[in-house]
Order: sequence, then C-alpha cells, then structure tokens
Amino acid sequence: MKTKGLLPGKKLILFLIIAAIICGAVWAILAARSHQSDGLDSFHARPFSKKVHLTASPKAAPAGVAPAEIKQAYNISGSGSGTIAIVDAYDDPGIEKDLNTFSKKFGIAACTTKNGCFEKHKMAPDVKASASWASEIALDVEWAHAIAPGAKILLVEAVSDGGTNLLKAVDYARKRKDVVAVSMSWGGDEFAGETKLESHFASPYGATFFASSGDDGHGASWPAVSANVIAVGGTTLNLNSSGKLMSETAWNGSGGGVSDYIAEPALQGSYDIRYAKGRRAVPDVAYDANPSTGYPVYSSLSDSGSGWFEVGGTSAGSPQWAALRTISKNISLDRIYAVKTKDYFRDVATGANGTCRYFCHAKKGYDFVTGLGSPINLAY
Repeated sequence: MKTKGLLPGKKLILFLIIAAIICGAVWAILAARSHQSDGLDSFHARPFSKKVHLTASPKAAPAGVAPAEIKQAYNISGSGSGTIAIVDAYDDPGIEKDLNTFSKKFGIAACTTKNGCFEKHKMAPDVKASASWASEIALDVEWAHAIAPGAKILLVEAVSDGGTNLLKAVDYARKRKDVVAVSMSWGGDEFAGETKLESHFASPYGATFFASSGDDGHGASWPAVSANVIAVGGTTLNLNSSGKLMSETAWNGSGGGVSDYIAEPALQGSYDIRYAKGRRAVPDVAYDANPSTGYPVYSSLSDSGSGWFEVGGTSAGSPQWAALRTISKNISLDRIYAVKTKDYFRDVATGANGTCRYFCHAKKGYDFVTGLGSPINLAY
C-alpha cells in the first residue's frame, strides 16, 4: 500500500488501522486454536460397550444374570421414585417396545409413554438412528428400569456423539426438576478443557451424576473423572448354579486411575487415597461388568440384528447405580466417602485391570480398579 504524499499524522492513523486489523486477525486465530486445544470440539464419546455382545448373533431367549439375581447379590430392595435420566447419543427408534419386551419377560411392571413411566426426548427432531448406540441405549434403559421399576425413565438422545452435543443433552437432563439421577454410560480420552466444564454435572435440584469408568483397563476417562460425578468401575460376580453369590472380584476391563487435569475433590482428599497426589482418582464405586457374567438385553436395532444379547462392560453399572439413587436418596459423591465403607460397600480386594503395580490391582480399602467397592447396603 502506497503512503507517499500523506501527512505524517495520516500515516500514523493508517498504520494504527492496519495494525489493529492484523492484531484482530491474529487474536481470532489464537482464540480459535485455544478453543480447539481445549478438546471439547474434537471429543467424540464411545459407548462403553466395546465388549457389549458376548455372542455375535442375537438369541431367541435371554442369557446372563437375571434382575432377581442382581438384586439378591447387592441386597437391593425397594422400587425407587423420581426420574432417572439416561443420556446417550443418536436415536433408538424401537426402545420403548424393546423395554417392554424385556419387562414382560422378567415380570417387571410395564414402562410406557402412555402410563407416564417412559419419556424419550430428542435434542433435535431429526436425530439419526445408530445401531451401535441402540445397543447401549437398550442396556441403559432396560436395566435402570429393572433395578428401580417405580422410577420414571427419561431417555435424552443427543444429536451426535460429539462432546458439545452430549453436553447439551446433559444440560437438558440436569435442568429438569423431576430428575434425581443422571446416567452417562460413555466417555473418552481426557482433554485440557474438561476443567472448565464441571458446571454441566451439577443440578440445581440436587440430582446425582453417574458415569461409567471405561472398559479398556487402567486409565482415566472423561466425564467419569469430573469432580461432580460418581465414577462406576467394573467387577465380576461369581454366582453358583442357584444364582447365589459366591464371590466378587475386579474385572480386568474396569477403567481406573488418576486424572491428568481434575483436582481431587475435598472428601476424596480427606479419605487419604494413596498416590493420588492431589488429583481426582477413579472409580468411586463398582458394579458387575464382566461380559462372561453379563446382562440379558433385548434390542431390535443392533449391529448384529434383532433379539436377545448378553451384554457387559461398565456401561451396565452407571444406569443401575443411577437407579439405586432413586431408592436411596442419600447417594452422592460426598456421602459415599463420608460413611463407614465396610458397612455399605463390599470391599473388592482381588483381581486387576492391567500389569502396572499399585494402580492396577484391587486391594483392601479404596483402589483404582473398583473404588470403594460394590453396594451391599443402601441405608446411608
């Protein structure tokens, strides 16, 4: 640009204008890069159902641990009240019908839109169906209802598995006054910006948030690492031929470890978790997750067709702990660390989720595989 002939004052003004334009462009680029580096834009969740199907093809009849056996193993009684919000991605168009196929098979009360028990909320009118996520949705909805048949089910379907869209669905659930528990059976790698997202996992109405810790063994994942979420790890229930519990051990796929970014919550810090070093440790609690002792789930839309599947993974624990929250109103992240652990949790002290030493092995007290343990008494 030629400036010959301009007076010195005009040259200065022109220079300042050009400099402002350049600085503005640079700031916009840096801001965009900073936003991207936060990680939410590039975050894509996977349903924690990597080992979801024990068999490749659907079966005509259910196989796996029955609702009555799970309730016996964990001393669960009561039917629950309030609303369980299940947050997943994409649409499962047949979920209401599948839920009632499941309920009828196991003698559980029907849960329909008509009777007010079931509600599906799409975050957009044109949410696409996904066979992979439909299997996850079926597991979450059916087993939440199996554990707490007196509670209502709110299925919130995000537009996609992207982080931004999933948080929009979480926000819808947390702002519902009737919701007492929110279940998220999905997750992915941690990212720097997760520290700015903690408010999404807090409800003005006191709902408790649950997230599966992952199915890939040692390692932490988001959103389970949120300081506002109860992270649910995985175990193996060993039942005899009569369905009686013989023992419970850590499942080798259970996610667990220490967050790279989230600070240790206050009550977890006072619990003196070894080697946490001021960071959030996960999981907090555990639940049956081994596909070899999996859950019967009916799905009319899956990658393998329509029918009964035997399902495992920590995906199963999050909705069932959410159901427990509707039975025991006192379940919260702070509360579970404040009670006498041995009175309310089965301490899972054997098994491992990797080859690392301290962090990969279940042991007495808190561990990075099964947390405080699995539920045995909800009266806290």
